[in-house]
Amino acid sequence: MTMSEEKNSGSRGKEEESEDESEILEESPCGRWQKRKEQVSQGNVPGIETASLAMDTEEGVEVVWNEVQFSDKKVFKSHEDRMREMFESLMHVDHPNIVKFHKYWLDTRESRARVIFITEYMSSGSLKQFLKKTKKNHKTMNVKAWKRWCTQILSALSYLHSCHPPIVHGNLTCDTIFIQHNGLIKIGSVWHRLFVNVFPEAIYGNVQHHRDDETNQHYFAPEYGLAEDVCSIDIFAFGICTLEMAVLEIQANGDTVVSKEAITNAAQSLEDPLIKEFTQSCVRMDAKKRPTAHDLLFHRVLFEVHSLKLLAAHCFINYQYQLHDNCLEEKTRTFDPSGVMAEIKHGDRPGVEIKYSNVSPLELDKFLEDVKNGIYPLMNFQRGLTMPRTLSIFQERMETVKTPSPEPQEMETRKVVQMHCNLEFTEEGTRSHLSLLLKMDDKLQRQLNCDVLPSKSIQRSTTLL
Repeated sequence: MTMSEEKNSGSRGKEEESEDESEILEESPCGRWQKRKEQVSQGNVPGIETASLAMDTEEGVEVVWNEVQFSDKKVFKSHEDRMREMFESLMHVDHPNIVKFHKYWLDTRESRARVIFITEYMSSGSLKQFLKKTKKNHKTMNVKAWKRWCTQILSALSYLHSCHPPIVHGNLTCDTIFIQHNGLIKIGSVWHRLFVNVFPEAIYGNVQHHRDDETNQHYFAPEYGLAEDVCSIDIFAFGICTLEMAVLEIQANGDTVVSKEAITNAAQSLEDPLIKEFTQSCVRMDAKKRPTAHDLLFHRVLFEVHSLKLLAAHCFINYQYQLHDNCLEEKTRTFDPSGVMAEIKHGDRPGVEIKYSNVSPLELDKFLEDVKNGIYPLMNFQRGLTMPRTLSIFQERMETVKTPSPEPQEMETRKVVQMHCNLEFTEEGTRSHLSLLLKMDDKLQRQLNCDVLPSKSIQRSTTLL
């Protein structure tokens, strides 16, 4: 075989392997989610033997298809109501720094019983992988990046802990924290405690294996597993994560277990006294003495008064649905580059002028995109806030469900920002046609139609534009 034939043979082999991995193995009942053969790793989640790559055919993006298999249908049935309750609560978790939970359904066809749920795919890898690459290149951690990561993680934890009832993550490690190419941090495996607390006997082997995994022992607080879950176990795990983020890796000296001595040595190696005090406050042995996620956001190593630019950006993003798409571009185009945008006057020395030419529209667009993605969250000044979730931009058509275990119906939670109503009488005069056009805050529209008969009975139809 010649060199060119070998190359062609190798390329054909790779193409065949790629085609094999992209083969569709299964579809969701509604047809929106398509499971592929390629498996992915999205953190150590007990109860999930494998997670597969899947395609969201409506959004055109890759997602993760997670499955939990039950060997005993009786065990499955006994926990079915509790599972639905827990998964429904997860459907309402919506935060820019938390991996999105898209959908779930229960499958009891034939002799098997399983739970399937779809989550966001984090293609850029875990924080652990990023730290290893950084250390390999002999680089030290940038303090600004460390602070930005801590703020994003704490923003997510504060959100979870302020839910009613509080959601305890219980599996926070650098393997379950993901970092995107733009610096956005997202924590995954939020559903971890569901598997441990709701049906541990069904997946006992997996849960036990997770708890006995020596490589992650140092993330668990001393009280972990001894009593009912409390938010302080997440703070302890967060403290270990922040320490790893600062030193890039906690040296285990060849052992599989990271000892308390190794953690102490890593903490003592920190040069910044504020960072050292910050991490040590999180890993106190007494759980009651650990600060809350909300308190940590106001620690002096992290807290800063938000700039007017950041506050304005958040305000712009929150009310963007009221503006047309190109309003920013159109507005900046009308400005005179030599015009003075702001001026600072000093009595004893010359003032400072900031012109429009000093502000790049491209940089402004990038900053707004970063704020929208959650890279620069505002500090959580108000506690106990509930954030509404748009459960599905594209409502799934339930009439296409073919399995005996259909996906649960979802309540509409999007905000209506504009409404038009039209009532028309038919030529026969026997009935009226009512049309209602709703403009939602995600820029989609919903059109509601119904025929109003003299008997006051109503036939409804809904169309999503």
